[in-house]
Amino acid sequence: MVALFRNTSFSSVFLLIALSLLVHAHFFISPAQIVVENDGLLSFLLRKYIQPLPSVYLWLLYIGILLLQAIRLNLVLNENKMFHQNNYTAAMAYITITGFFAEWCVITPAFIANTFIIWILIQLFKLYNNSSPKTLLFNTGLIVGLSVICYHPTAILIIVILFALAVVRPFRIAEWLILLMGTITPLYLIVSFLFLSDNLNQINNFLPNIKVGLPHFINDMWLLFAALVLFISLIAGLFYYANAGKRMVIQIRKNWSILLVMLLLMLFIPFVFKNTAMNTAVMLITPLAAFIANAYLYPKRLLFPNLLFLLALAVIIHNNWSMG
Repeated sequence: MVALFRNTSFSSVFLLIALSLLVHAHFFISPAQIVVENDGLLSFLLRKYIQPLPSVYLWLLYIGILLLQAIRLNLVLNENKMFHQNNYTAAMAYITITGFFAEWCVITPAFIANTFIIWILIQLFKLYNNSSPKTLLFNTGLIVGLSVICYHPTAILIIVILFALAVVRPFRIAEWLILLMGTITPLYLIVSFLFLSDNLNQINNFLPNIKVGLPHFINDMWLLFAALVLFISLIAGLFYYANAGKRMVIQIRKNWSILLVMLLLMLFIPFVFKNTAMNTAVMLITPLAAFIANAYLYPKRLLFPNLLFLLALAVIIHNNWSMG
């Protein structure tokens, strides 16, 4: 199965569609759901305009967003030569991971926020040796600021873009100020509007609700098994990335370091933002899929990648069974 995604043939796209339907086969039995909290503009839009739609539209919406995100991430990694050859293993990993937990099989603001994360990655990968970085930096900050307004826990991305600027480009105070200006511009416009309309007391609705604490997790053996399979896949991906990284140029290494920092920082999201747990952890999928793709791509023999895929398939089958 894994071998089918090690190239970029046109048939791979149809295989990704088939894989998404297989991973989320539970939608043929139980309707797609929307889970929202009061954590940004996306929650309001989903609750008012998307939740009333028939379940078949919600199913199509979830699968459509999933495929667009997976394929777009894969194209970004291929275009930036993150692997030694073009492939679809990142898209395969992305789709597969979404079937690991029931909380990742529903439409949530965090799931949609992955679109912003991939968009920001595209911007950050352009920073190295860019001839006109100021426009790029302002636009990157603008996207991050907009994503925070749409979904508050994406505020963690502010640290990611600051790290990326520090690693990818030499220090220039003007570039840092432009990046920060772009980041605060959406909030500045909202505060201005609220002030002019005499509704400044509503500003808390547009700010992240930070509350450090332990999130609520369900103690279940299959949940632990899914987390273990995900952890093993990540460690394997990191191992094969480390081996391949010795032959990578410095620009690609810096891009991978951005993904690694993004992964490490996002691990803390459930512990920092109020009312977040597994639903918000879905934002980990973007960096996870990128690293796990290495474990599917680089081994010369297919035994180990296929074993990882079979373990993932076992988790997915149980998940579908429990949600069906």
